[in-house]
Amino acid sequence: MKNELSERQREIIEVSGKILLHKGIKGLTTKTLAQEMGFTESAIYRHFKTKEDIIVHLLNVLYQDIEIRLSEIAKKNEPAREKLKLVFMSQYKFFKQNPHFIIAILSEGLFDESKKIHNAVMKIIGFKSGLLHQIIEEGHNAHEFTKTIDQEDLVHILMGTFRLQLLKWKFSKFSIDLEKEGNKKTASIIQLISRT
Repeated sequence: MKNELSERQREIIEVSGKILLHKGIKGLTTKTLAQEMGFTESAIYRHFKTKEDIIVHLLNVLYQDIEIRLSEIAKKNEPAREKLKLVFMSQYKFFKQNPHFIIAILSEGLFDESKKIHNAVMKIIGFKSGLLHQIIEEGHNAHEFTKTIDQEDLVHILMGTFRLQLLKWKFSKFSIDLEKEGNKKTASIIQLISRT
């Protein structure tokens, strides 16, 4: 079910993501957010009840975007190898255009902030993991991918590589070309797992 957010709520979510990205979970306060947006704290509370509510909505917006984009790729009548490439190309492009969302992938502190936030993060991870399992299984069944690497291990390697690439991008202060470097890593993994 899609969350219907007002334009102001989307703006608050985007600014919150940017604060989380640069100042971490402790840096996101209603006071900081209000200052950043140029209005009062009470104005924030007209749109969201709590800081937790803002973060959960940010994660839900990210989940909805990922679900739509990646599900479309998974439905394509393409070899599994191509689908895998397209999934990661789509992800790197999205995060390059929306860096304020990488907090959902990189912040260890978010997991422990609250049960609602933890569940929202796990929902994203679960969807992506399930989709990768599906594509890899298709590749195994079509004899595109080697079966010498366990499917669960392969999903772990792919998701870990993706997360590390985002981390390197963040540490470089977004100076490296995320799409170019990320797509190169994806191509290398696909080459490693492909049957020749």
